[in-house]
Order: sequence, then C-alpha cells, then structure tokens
Amino acid sequence: MKRCAIYGRVSCVDQHPETQILDLRHMARQRGYEIVREYTDKITGTKAKRPGLDELLRDARRGQFDVVLVWACDRLARSVRHFLEVLDELNHLNIEFISFRENLDTSGPLGRAVVVIIGAVAELERNLIIERVRAGMRRARLEGRHIGRQPLIIDRAAVLQERTHGRSLSQIAQTFRISRASVSRILKEAKEVPYVECA
Repeated sequence: MKRCAIYGRVSCVDQHPETQILDLRHMARQRGYEIVREYTDKITGTKAKRPGLDELLRDARRGQFDVVLVWACDRLARSVRHFLEVLDELNHLNIEFISFRENLDTSGPLGRAVVVIIGAVAELERNLIIERVRAGMRRARLEGRHIGRQPLIIDRAAVLQERTHGRSLSQIAQTFRISRASVSRILKEAKEVPYVECA
C-alpha cells in the first residue's frame, strides 16, 4: 500500500480547505492509498512563506510518503516557476504527484512524459537566466563598470608589523576587519617575496 500526503490551500481566511481535502481523501480511498498526513495552508498563492507546504517538502525529503495528492496544480505553488521547482524536487525524491482537477498523475506513462517536458522547460529557463546574467556581465565590462565586490585595500606593511609584535592572526584580522585567511595569505606572500620598506 502506497503512503500518501494530502495538501490543500485556500486563499482567504473565510474559506476552508476541507472541500479540497474531502475530494482528496475520496481519491486516496479509491486508489487504495494510506493517508499518512494532511497539510494545509490558508494563505494567498503569491506569498512565499507557506508553513504547510514547507513542512510537506521537509517530510518528503525524510521519505515519509510515496505520493502527494493536491486538488489543483495552482493550489500547490505560487507561480509556474515555483510549481516546476516543487515538481522537479518530488520527481528526484521518487515521489508521485497527482492533481485531482487536472487529472495529472506522474505514476503513469503520460504523467512521466509531462514531468520530462516540465523538467526540460525548467532546464531551459535556468539556462536562459544564466545566459542573461552572462550577457549583463559582458555589457557591464564593456561599459567599464566593476562587477562583484570592491577589492579590499589592506595596509600590508601594517599587517606584517603587527605580526612581528607577536599578535595572533585573529587579533590582526579583527584590527584590520579582514578574515584570518586574508591575514594568512599576506604573511605567506611576504615570506615568498621579502618585504623591503622604502626609506
């Protein structure tokens, strides 16, 4: 017997997810699934924070069920992109996804084909985003704009002097507001290329 989780969401406080949950319980009984947990959210679809969905995904990663039942695809995610991400994660966890309204079932061949198509669309979107970022960086370089963090300006002579006075890496790092790794790097470079103080 497959273990299933039920997820329902309503947009307004005056609505109740029970209408969705009843349909999903009936579907679970028809298919012979054991309902291990029901998750609900009473929140607008565009809101990023969803305690019920977050908990469902945490339990999915722990392998607590084999199937997720939702009343409709738009109940699950706040956007098409978010839906693709959730579906992709469930697919990687080998958890089947079934939508009551759209009659989408990833356990069958058609449903698996839909997941493959959705995965391809998600990958295409990721690649397009990467390409747009790279194009933006190329343009910024051509315009002479700096990309990334500003380089740290460190008084290397002062760092070396502090070390000769017996101060620890942590103390020096705190004084100059840099990392211990940066202090180590400066000291290492100083050993490789001896520091000569100008008169």
